[in-house]
Amino acid sequence: MVQTINSKPHFKFWPPGLPYELEIEDKTLWDSLHNMAVSDPDETAMEFIGVTYTWKEFEDECLQLAGALQELGVKPGDRVALFAQNCPQFAIGLHAAIRCGAVVVPINPMNKAVEVAFCVSHSGAKVALASADIAGEFKRANEQLNDEDKLEHLVVFKTSKTLTENPEAVPEDWRKWLCSDYEYPSLPGGKVYDWQDLVAKKQLPTDVNMKTNDLALLMFTSGTTGQPKACMHTHRSIIANASVPKHWHDLRKNDAVLVATPMFHITGLVGGLLGAIDAGAKSVILPRWQRRVAAEAIEKEGVTHWTNIPTMVIDLLAEPDLSKFDLCSLRYIGGGGASMPEAIASRLKSEFDLDYIEAYGLTETAAPSHANPRNAPRFQCLGIPNLNVDSCILDTETMTEAPVGELGEIIIRGPQVFSGYWNNEEATKEAFVELNGHTWFRSGDLGRCDEDGYFYIADRLKRMVNASGFKVWPAELEGHLFKHPAIQDVCVIAKKDDYRGQSVKAIVVLKPDHQETTDKDIMLWARENMAVYKVPREVEFVEALPKGASGKVLWKVLQDKQDAEDNKTAS
Repeated sequence: MVQTINSKPHFKFWPPGLPYELEIEDKTLWDSLHNMAVSDPDETAMEFIGVTYTWKEFEDECLQLAGALQELGVKPGDRVALFAQNCPQFAIGLHAAIRCGAVVVPINPMNKAVEVAFCVSHSGAKVALASADIAGEFKRANEQLNDEDKLEHLVVFKTSKTLTENPEAVPEDWRKWLCSDYEYPSLPGGKVYDWQDLVAKKQLPTDVNMKTNDLALLMFTSGTTGQPKACMHTHRSIIANASVPKHWHDLRKNDAVLVATPMFHITGLVGGLLGAIDAGAKSVILPRWQRRVAAEAIEKEGVTHWTNIPTMVIDLLAEPDLSKFDLCSLRYIGGGGASMPEAIASRLKSEFDLDYIEAYGLTETAAPSHANPRNAPRFQCLGIPNLNVDSCILDTETMTEAPVGELGEIIIRGPQVFSGYWNNEEATKEAFVELNGHTWFRSGDLGRCDEDGYFYIADRLKRMVNASGFKVWPAELEGHLFKHPAIQDVCVIAKKDDYRGQSVKAIVVLKPDHQETTDKDIMLWARENMAVYKVPREVEFVEALPKGASGKVLWKVLQDKQDAEDNKTAS
């Protein structure tokens, strides 16, 4: 049925001139890049701390690396791990693997060996691409894996080789990290290769038969009951959202997109890099967040669009010298992961005449399923269902659609919804529900929809800590913490954090023979064994954890107590 303005209340607020539905192009992610290399070969595709790549240079290095990967045995359907901070090689490595018909597995560059080992074994990746500063985690991961699960080929690059022509352009506190000549690690049970050596062979790839419905990405999302799950996305499901910015945010060819949100994450990858490529815009890439560098990049590169998380904006506005930078090129600023405080949004509007466009999405939906229309945004609101998306509120008691204004679970259907969890049929089955003759993805988020069709979030149906937009699942973190030799029992909860929104707190029972262990001991151990955003920022020691009749820890009792303390402090 063709949707009309009368069939959906939110269509009254639809961006002017934009159709309610758009046909998704029958193409692959490689096609998006190749089309730009053909039509605009000499225009700038990427900028990275003073280093630029034209569209032709971008595609050429992708092809040369793809040829090398094929020589290493990469075939269509194989999984290739990608382990790096934001940099041109991340974009090149992703597209080179895609050109081979492979499935890219981005791994959080903050992950440590235990976490990396799980990603490698679960995905079945035998080839990985990594930056030299963190490539050693693959060595340590392979030492932990069985022979059949080990990585076989590790291709390593040094950002220092990219930045040799203009090292003084690198911010001083980044120079040691980005410009050091790191030694390459060994790989027990496998081989290590230099990226530049492989590219120098100029071995072009043979053709592969790629289709839009082929699997393109395995994107890890943390697990609610332990280990992370890998979301399966096809070229089509990613393109369905990568094509949104040029319509929803008026992103045009030769505009400039600030890519400061991590590209291993769905927001930075789809809302940043791939959205820019699809529109033919320049990607201005920052390896990590630094507010002054971001302000300089916006001014120097004429950044027009910036998808972010609210903590970045809060930090940028806290820059004492912000008035010295010209940010007038910005036409769009927005994002999600947490609500934007109304005071910050008001300041953006009054000082820069910018509306912060809040959005909502998950790894399973290739990021935004909902977004505020730029012509009618609302504060602390998820927005309305995005292009080609249908969404409603599920009454989880009756399993029917909830009335307007009533709380329930946000459910979503549309072409950007993932295909399921890799090698996890049970979790895939639980992620979907049948309603009104359609299959919907269950977000796990509690929310409501008003009479205008705008959605608002209330809470998670599942345990989660949202730290600066990074989702931390307590069950997964508890599984890691139990490996600490001093910990007998542990429960992870969320603590209010004025800057991050929430931070991780661990409530710990120590073993009788480890009573001398301190909170600093545990936090230091955690920092060495897990991604930094998962590390508890507070450790509380108790004699025992509250448990129910079945022996399960009553985490809700501990969380409610913490919430009450946070509210008392705030008042």
